[in-house]
Amino acid sequence: MRLALATDAWHPQVNGVVRTLAATVDELRRRGIELDLVTPDDCLTVPMPGYASIRLAVAPRFRVRRMLSAFAPEIVHIATEGPIGWSARAWCLATGTPFTTAFHTRFPEYAAVRTGVSAERFWPIMKRFHAPSRAVLVATESLGAELSARGFVRIARWTRGIDHAVFRATGYLHPAMRDLPKPVLLSVGRVAPEKNLEAFFDAKVAGTKVVVGDGPALAKLRASYPEVYFLGKLVGEDLAAAYRSADCFVFPSKTDTFGLVVIEALACGTPVAAYPVQGPIDILGSDGRGGAAHLPSPAGVLDHDLDRAIEQACLIERKAAAMLGETYTWEHATDLFASVLGDVLAASTAPAAPALEPA
Repeated sequence: MRLALATDAWHPQVNGVVRTLAATVDELRRRGIELDLVTPDDCLTVPMPGYASIRLAVAPRFRVRRMLSAFAPEIVHIATEGPIGWSARAWCLATGTPFTTAFHTRFPEYAAVRTGVSAERFWPIMKRFHAPSRAVLVATESLGAELSARGFVRIARWTRGIDHAVFRATGYLHPAMRDLPKPVLLSVGRVAPEKNLEAFFDAKVAGTKVVVGDGPALAKLRASYPEVYFLGKLVGEDLAAAYRSADCFVFPSKTDTFGLVVIEALACGTPVAAYPVQGPIDILGSDGRGGAAHLPSPAGVLDHDLDRAIEQACLIERKAAAMLGETYTWEHATDLFASVLGDVLAASTAPAAPALEPA
């Protein structure tokens, strides 16, 4: 397979999309797949309005067209609906090259939070973008069902994984969290309005609240909630140590399509408290025992009352959380990804069936 991967999300951004793509690229290359990347590194970029750490490609169409034409991929995977994604889509349609897409981010809801405009105004743009895709990859069954109900077609599953050499239940504790009053309640991710962190900060629960991450709302939230410990961005072993140091991982987002940080926390043995929404409910199941894992005891608690979810999650044994986290691997996730692309490529190169002669 000669594959090009086009994405507007790439290093140095730190988020679940970039971690997913980077891990998948590493695994594909380990398997010997010929792969070329089209990323913002290849284009002139400007800071995204309201989010300076994310840089958007400026008029990348000609650059993307030259790169894809030079590489001549058999198939293209378009990971994002940004300028690079639209440019790659246009090249594929013009050349007849089969392509797949992924629905990583609920941009309609994100845009609604930031603009005050109804999310329904943005959904037609998403549907148009993905309509010609040979397969729209989604992380969860519930997201696939929602997209199907909205008229998206050719939905395919692509789960997520974690690096178990890093995210594990054994290891050192983070020094900044080791002596905090317990229970230690941790949230990890982008510090931005769409992450609903205020619901976590306003929870009337005992213990110490800690946030790991950076983002456009950091200064405002730090000033508004001086009792919360903001540790900034952590990666690798330091991030795993932060997960292990927490008694409960709190995921207040209602707009994520999966929540990679949820399975990272679980793998480190940290029980999860979240709302019963897309992502957490697919990972934990309605009873907290795992959507398909059927654990003997809960690994987390989902509740529309986040305070109650946190209080109950703090009582959960860490072993169950680690057991659920161990079920997610990048090897399995990449198996699904490669299988979908292989099927698309095979279908696009198969000879047309001969026409039947009239009786």
